[in-house]
Amino acid sequence: MSSINRIFGLSGSGLDVDQIVSDLMKVQRMKQDKIKQNKQIAEWQKSDYRDLNNSLRTLRDSVFQMKLQGTYLAKKATSSNEGIVKVTVANSAVAGSNTIRVTQLASNARLDSASTVAFDSSKTTLADQLGLAAGTVTFTVNGSESITIDTSQDNIDTLVSKINGAKTADGSSAGVGAVFDKTLQRMFISSTATGSAAQVKFENITDPCGLFASLNLGTPTGTPPTLESNGANAIIVYNGMTLEEASNRFTIAGVTYTLTGTSDTETVNITLSNDTDGIYENIKSFVDLYNTTIDKLNTKLFEERDTSYLPLTDDEREELSEKQQEKWEEIAKTGLLRNDSILSGVVRSMRYSLSSVVSGVNADYNCLADIGITTELYYEKGKLKINDEELKKAIDTNPQAVMDLFTKTSDVIGEKGLAVRLYDNLTGGIEQIIDKAGAEDSYSLVDNSVLGKKITSYSKLIAEWDDRLENIEARYYKQYAALETALSQLSQQSASLSSLLGAD
Repeated sequence: MSSINRIFGLSGSGLDVDQIVSDLMKVQRMKQDKIKQNKQIAEWQKSDYRDLNNSLRTLRDSVFQMKLQGTYLAKKATSSNEGIVKVTVANSAVAGSNTIRVTQLASNARLDSASTVAFDSSKTTLADQLGLAAGTVTFTVNGSESITIDTSQDNIDTLVSKINGAKTADGSSAGVGAVFDKTLQRMFISSTATGSAAQVKFENITDPCGLFASLNLGTPTGTPPTLESNGANAIIVYNGMTLEEASNRFTIAGVTYTLTGTSDTETVNITLSNDTDGIYENIKSFVDLYNTTIDKLNTKLFEERDTSYLPLTDDEREELSEKQQEKWEEIAKTGLLRNDSILSGVVRSMRYSLSSVVSGVNADYNCLADIGITTELYYEKGKLKINDEELKKAIDTNPQAVMDLFTKTSDVIGEKGLAVRLYDNLTGGIEQIIDKAGAEDSYSLVDNSVLGKKITSYSKLIAEWDDRLENIEARYYKQYAALETALSQLSQQSASLSSLLGAD
């Protein structure tokens, strides 16, 4: 532009053409700025919709848990002496009480050094470490493939490693763990399983070097030579019946018992009951999230919009500080979803889902009010309030009825449980918002939502206006160039005329 400006100066017109064209272009750009503002508003609306949809999805996830019967069947179990037995309980367990006396814990099979081993830790081979003759020892353990030990090459660590890595012909572990404690100077070998069927069994032993004897594990006997040890079952008296269990952790009738000690005289009392507090917390967490979500929706629905605050144009941004721009945009973004029909419908369906009676369930527990959950005053716009005492009483008195109120399934809307009904309505609302604003987790490169298409259309118009404005600006400069040329010619003619008149 500067070269054109210098040419303009030759005419002596005194016109600041750059400024004139700039002012003219501001008027032309107002049309494009309006499109940019509409695009920005659509993008803000899309962002608001998607943010609300994330909240609705989070609530729907919570409602899904409220549809599950297990949420209302939670049980709790207590032990009168956790030093002997600890308990956990599944929802399938029946409330009541059991007794248990533990006379023996389950144990694994063990082959340990009976006494300290004469071990020289400064040496590097078994022959030297244990004072053995050089030679080869072979054996199997728990039916494993044959293991070979060369006392002149292997050391105590490789012996332990080969025992621990022992595998049967099908590649499964032999189920034995070995440790040599160099401080205590003892070998400890045990089965990984417990119970009477568990064993540590060394068979097919060929030990000309006296390896097993040097480790004080005992003398192999029999043909073929064998060293073995077996585990033991736990022995309990359960509700008067003597039972044996292979593990110290076992489950009977939905109750899992973990044995931690024994007593020949003490009987431990196990109490099973409905987990009223746990069920209450599940319902309360749902209600809290429901209130947070409906409050967020209502905030957007009732926000006032100041239409004098539109998205800033580039020229307007240049006149404001960064902080002023942020404040302006904060106001400009407010109220964009005021009285939105989709959000209004979502809120109505949410409130209807939980305010209606459920048909076909216990008549004393067929609506939220019957379990101590009521709607707040009108200005709270559908938020729920819990009467803690009444809700806990309902859960404790009739957990089945509370469960049916939320989880009942039916093809008839009026017979659907509250959570089932709300889940369906939330799904419908989420899909409506996706149609309007698209989904954040969509893998599609094209946003075919209503707002997505609108934003794409605005982008195309803006690009078209970029070309149009470039042509308009070029036309203005061309027109003023022609004006400068005409003025220059007029000036020259005037100078010539003055010269002629002066000559006379």
